[in-house]
This record gives sequence, structure tokens and C-alpha cells, in this order.
Amino acid sequence: MAVTSQQQTIYTVSRLNREIRTVLEQGFASLNLTGEISNFITPASGHWYFTLKDDRAQVKAAMWRGNNRGQRYRPENGAQVTVRARVSLYEPRGDYQLIVEHMEAAGEGQLKQQFDELKMRLAAEGLFSSAHKQPLPGVVHRVGVITSATGAAIKDILTVLKRRAPQLEVVIYPAMVQGKDAHLQLIDKINIANARNEVDVIILGRGGGSLEDLWCFNHELLARAIFASNLPIISAVGHEIDTTISDYVADVRAATPSAAAELVSPNSSELYNQIQQQLNRLANAFKHQLSAKQSVATALEHRLTLCHPRNQLNQQAQRLDELTVALQQAIQNRLYQYERRLNNLTPRLMQRSPDRKITQASHQLQQLQGRLTQTMQQQLHSAQNTLAMQASRLESVSPLNVLARGYSITKNEQGQVIKSIKQVTQGDLIVTELADGVIQARVS
Repeated sequence: MAVTSQQQTIYTVSRLNREIRTVLEQGFASLNLTGEISNFITPASGHWYFTLKDDRAQVKAAMWRGNNRGQRYRPENGAQVTVRARVSLYEPRGDYQLIVEHMEAAGEGQLKQQFDELKMRLAAEGLFSSAHKQPLPGVVHRVGVITSATGAAIKDILTVLKRRAPQLEVVIYPAMVQGKDAHLQLIDKINIANARNEVDVIILGRGGGSLEDLWCFNHELLARAIFASNLPIISAVGHEIDTTISDYVADVRAATPSAAAELVSPNSSELYNQIQQQLNRLANAFKHQLSAKQSVATALEHRLTLCHPRNQLNQQAQRLDELTVALQQAIQNRLYQYERRLNNLTPRLMQRSPDRKITQASHQLQQLQGRLTQTMQQQLHSAQNTLAMQASRLESVSPLNVLARGYSITKNEQGQVIKSIKQVTQGDLIVTELADGVIQARVS
């Protein structure tokens, strides 16, 4: 029975994003890329979110807290970085993004480019050609070692030589093996060893390290000094996986300083070839086994990653960070709206401020006080007039006026007016009031 279009599977958006995410993560298990950082943010969750871009395109990226916690390099906007990441999809928005597992400054990539350019140029000049390489002497009586006097390399070399050939004499030419001017010291020691001509072979090397740590052994001047040396030089820089320009131009390259000490030990050529073959076979077998194990581990890790709840937690954490930023923006917008409303209400409030009413009432009070003062003055003036009239009327009936016309008033000691002679007796003291004074007398 044919399936009609109505019977075809109908996807939800969530299912579509989930399946696309699975396809992306399976198709791009891990990759390395370089770019410039922009829009770098670090929420309170500890995760890093940023954008990687070049001059033509950009892609969003996230680095979970568990991966960035051990990072010595601290990224910032505008920095050029190299990252190891896997491709994924942020399901809520349908945006594809990088999940960064490791990050470093892009400077190491530039050093690698400089390394490759110098290697090609010197190879073209023939400095790496086997026709110019000197064979190691069949019998070695004295070995010269150019390295740090306190590093691990000299200890490894002396330990191997003491065990394999304690009769060998060792001359140490101490030099810096790391830093800006280290190559100048290495060149100087090579020149000194050739001038003295006191050793049969020179071991030039140091222990392992990063590309920057080993960079002095990639200097062009050092390469030309090695090429010009009359004494055979064994380059023993870093570990077996480390390769420098010195390794290519030297007469013999040893995987490690210890291996270089074994090369100069007085063993037969046949034994040396057998050991070298076994070492190569072992190294190849180890690399093969390591590669196989790494492939299995990568596949298992990828399967575990797909079903690990950490992915969902990381997705939710990213969503939480996104909502947190949105909430902060919403709060800022709301505060801005309130501030605008407050600014609009302030003039209206000033218009309705009681200060104006108080001012008006103050003016009215001053007017009323003036009117009250005027009224009080008028009433006082009226009262004064009335008082004057009453005083005038009172004065008209006052006994003083009578006294002024020649009359007098006689009172006894108690102040009673004497109206009859019956009110006094002989010897009483009487007081007569006149208009202009008082007369005291006694009755006789």
C-alpha cells in the first residue's frame, strides 16, 4: 500500500532540532580552528560564551565551566585563539554552535608557520641533505654536552653514560636552553667546542617542553652553526614527538637526551642497528596501538557524550544564562520606565506643591494683619475720642471745679466729709481741701 503525503511523519520543532544536533555532533566529533574572540561574556554560572570570527564569517561558541576551570590562558575580546571543539546545536533557538574543550593563544600556530617556512627554506638550501652529514666516530673517548648544567637532560645523559660506558670522559658546555638569547649561547658553545677540539662528538639538547620552550633550537643562526661544525653533532631536543630545526640539520637526531647518550656509548654497529630497529618497531607498534586505543576511546567518549546528562545540563545552563541576561535587561528597562515616569510627575508635583498655597496664604495673612492693625488703630482712636468726651463730662461735674471757684471740702481723720458741726468735737483734727492745697487744723 502506498504511503500518501498525509501519512508522512510530522516533526515537532523540538524533535527536529534534537535530531539535527545528533547529526552535527556525530559528523564533527572534534576539530581545531582559529579565529578572533568577540562578545565574550562570563555569567555567574562560570561558563564562557563568545563568538569566533574571521574576516568573512562568525560562529557562536560555549566553553563549559568544567573545561575552562583549568585554562591558564584567559581569553578576551579581540584575541586570536586556537580552539579544539566539537559542533553542536543549542536546541531552544536552533542555533548551531561550538562546544570548546581546549583553548590557547594563536601564537603557537604562528610559531608553527614560521617553523615550516624556515624548514622549507633551509631544506631547499641543502642543510638537511644526508650528503653533508658526518658519521659518528667508531670509537668515542670524550663526549661534549651542550645543555643546561642544572636541567634534567644532563642528568639523564650522565646516568646513561655511567651505566653503559663509565670510562667515557664528559665535557659539559653549560648554556641556556630556553629564552630570547638562548640560541646565541648555544652557538657560542658550539664554536668553543670546535675551537678547542677536545671532544669526539657533541650532544646538543634539552628536555621536553612546548613549542615556545624549544624555540631557540629552531633559530636559523643555530642551524647554520650546527651545519658549519667540524665536530659531529647529535641533536637530542625534547621527547620523541618533539621535532626542531636542529634535529633536521644535525648529523644524527636522537629521540631523547638519554637516547643520544646510548648512541655515543661504545657498542658495536650491529648491536646499535638492532637496537635502533627494535626501537623503531616498538615506537611504530606503540603508535599503532595508541592510535587504535585512541580511536576506540574517542568513539566510546562520543557515545557517552551523546547520552550523558551533562549535555542536557549544559543546554539548560546555557538557557538559564540566557534568561538571566534577559531578566537583567527587563529590570533595567522597567527601572528606566519608572525613572521617566518620575521625571514626568515631578513638574506636575511642583505645580501642586503646597509652597504656592503657603505663599498665597502668607500674602492674605499680611493683608489681614494690615487690615487688623488699621481697624485696631481706628477703634483706639474712637475710644480715645470717647474717653476724652467722658473725661470732659466728668471734669465738668468734678468737685475740683467747685473748689476752683472758691469752695473747699473739710474731712475728718477718717476722710469723711464734714457736713455739720455735730460731726466734730473739740480737739479733732480736720483737713480742708482747697483748689491749690490742703490745710490741717484742730477744732478749739
